[in-house]
Amino acid sequence: ELGSVYAHHSLGHAYYTGKGVDEDKPRGIRHWQDAALKGHVRSKHNLGFAEYNNGNYMLAVQHWMISAKMGHEISLNGIKRMFIEGLASKAQYTEALRGYQNALEET
Repeated sequence: ELGSVYAHHSLGHAYYTGKGVDEDKPRGIRHWQDAALKGHVRSKHNLGFAEYNNGNYMLAVQHWMISAKMGHEISLNGIKRMFIEGLASKAQYTEALRGYQNALEET
């Protein structure tokens, strides 16, 4: 379906990794952005992953903070790892952990 969040997420993964198509990281990121704007949690996480890999740690924390607060455990673990490495603050990790716990309680 045109505009499907799942299609955007899948296309984002394909282009970012080059699986089945020519690798085009910017195009992959645009697809993840489209899906994330529509509430796709894994796409938001993947945007954080891309920023982390590019050394944009503050942006990575921002993306992962949002997806952790939506109940995405891998994003929470990413912030935890960044805290251990000194790339995120204790306050950021605490905020992510509380948001994650709140999301779990709501489900």
